[in-house]
Amino acid sequence: MSSSGRPWSLSLMFLLGMASEGISCPSRCSCQYLEVNCSGQQLQEFPVDIPLDTRQLILAANNISYLPAVELSFLADLVYLDCRKNLLGDDLDFTFIGMAKLVYLDLSFNNLTQVTFSTFSHLLSLVVLKISDNPNLVAIEKDAFANNTWLRHLDVSRTGLTFLDASTFQDLPNLRLLELSDNLWHCNCSFLDFITWMMESNVHFPDADNITCYTPAGLHALRMPAVEAQLHFSCLTQLYRQDYVFLCLVGFCIFFAGTMAAWLAGVCAVIYEVHASKGEKEEEEEDTA
Repeated sequence: MSSSGRPWSLSLMFLLGMASEGISCPSRCSCQYLEVNCSGQQLQEFPVDIPLDTRQLILAANNISYLPAVELSFLADLVYLDCRKNLLGDDLDFTFIGMAKLVYLDLSFNNLTQVTFSTFSHLLSLVVLKISDNPNLVAIEKDAFANNTWLRHLDVSRTGLTFLDASTFQDLPNLRLLELSDNLWHCNCSFLDFITWMMESNVHFPDADNITCYTPAGLHALRMPAVEAQLHFSCLTQLYRQDYVFLCLVGFCIFFAGTMAAWLAGVCAVIYEVHASKGEKEEEEEDTA
């Protein structure tokens, strides 16, 4: 390089250095091009001063209990958000309202209790969602993922779930991986539709060996797809106590109605015979007179 070009290169390096120093980075976090990493920093709150052009934000292994929707909405270009191993609870409705570009979201190892339609409905580009290892997660509404039609990988393993509605996943055309292992599945007749969907769908279950029934006791530890035949038989042939009570009531009503109809018919017949015989006697008396 000529000596005349050297001052320009030095000036350019100086300007780039000043620009890089001017880029904000949250305290106790490391920042590089389009990525902010705050993992394992004992953070109690969502970090401030995150660059607005951040594409990847890692908040794993902290003590964050709340995600501010306003601050997140400023990160409109965010595509990757890792919040695993925090203290996030059940107040996530409308939290991700301004994050239409988010593709990857990890909320595993938190304290989620439920997933509603409003939880992820604004994440229109979501492809990977991990909400495993939330032991207090007991409910996922059947329309919870109605807007997440690009969802490809969903992990709900190791939670407190006992039931899922088959319709929750039937309208997810791109779903390919679904992890369901080590949950408290209650394999009763209401759950039969979901088990049937598992066997007939094209979705892959990478943890299939550990997807087992927890209750009832007779089906405990049995692999879920294999239990379908038993449920089909028991649900189609078995009558529960309320079914027997219902049948007894129906039988009693039919018997009572039949008895009353027969009694009324008998009364009507007797009245008719009495009137008929009285009429005949009166005719005979008139003839003899």
